Amino acid sequence: MLKKIVSRALIGVLALVSMSVSAQDENVEKKFSDYVEALKDEARSNDYSDETLEKAFANVKYYQRAVELDKNQPEFKLTLDTYLPRAVPEWKAKKAQEKYEEHKELLEKVGKEYGVQPRFIVALWGIETNFGSYTGGFDVISALTTLAFDGRREAFFKKQLWHALTIIQDGHIAPEKMQGSWAGAMGQTQFMPSSFMNYAVDYDGDGRKDIWGSYPDVFASAANYLSSVGWRDDVTWGRQVQLPEGFDASLSGLDTKKKLSEWADLGVTRYDGSKLPQRDDITASVVIPDDKEGRVYLAYANYDALMRWNRSHYFVAAVGYLSDRIRFPR
Repeated sequence: MLKKIVSRALIGVLALVSMSVSAQDENVEKKFSDYVEALKDEARSNDYSDETLEKAFANVKYYQRAVELDKNQPEFKLTLDTYLPRAVPEWKAKKAQEKYEEHKELLEKVGKEYGVQPRFIVALWGIETNFGSYTGGFDVISALTTLAFDGRREAFFKKQLWHALTIIQDGHIAPEKMQGSWAGAMGQTQFMPSSFMNYAVDYDGDGRKDIWGSYPDVFASAANYLSSVGWRDDVTWGRQVQLPEGFDASLSGLDTKKKLSEWADLGVTRYDGSKLPQRDDITASVVIPDDKEGRVYLAYANYDALMRWNRSHYFVAAVGYLSDRIRFPR
């Protein structure tokens, strides 16, 4: 008898919880719907057409998952030595080499025009979207609207939303095909809408900047981004090095730049212990992503450029490592 009473009580509690959650969901949906209408009014005042707005918001929905991911972005608990084999497994290195050969003629043309070594274009492509095979399954308008509605970074995500509406209004992509990450990063290059506006290129000349489906546009857009943020095609991205005993860690970090000869005078060597290249036209920083017992890099100008793309030393190391695997196949 007692078990029946407890069971009925639990059922009652669960029913009340379910009703409460349902009411909360309905309240959120109502507030979200009102927010969308307010956004439309604001967009009209910013000269977006009714046609654009009707198409863009036709199937807009609230993404609870996007809010959860934005609030709980995971922190790395790995080291580079454990992260790199996951980010660049052997199959990905091999595929990168195959993709490089497959698109070599186009890549070399783009690379020459923008002053970017093609292997870095392929490496970025591979790290960002596995060579275009996974570009994200979120509707970009819905994701950006949801994150603006959430309010923690409303100004940022509203700005991205306006750019996304411009992209639709200018005819670069149909709203239903504007797919991306939970944060609104789009296409094979994973550009945020603002990056699209600044760097996307209509390289195939069809009147659309198609970073979703056009290899010429994808490669040229990536190269244009790098070229615009200080890329150099006469140097690599960086190199793994060894530090001497007692190295002053306060000298590490991207804010400290020294000539290679100056680092050599301080006892920094190549990873194999040999001397650094004798080039005083190159300045570099010592970067210690984990600690002095882990991987240490001399970071060249291209390292800084890659940090503009994604401000993660792990991301840059993965792109650099994959580019090296393309350059020196095993």
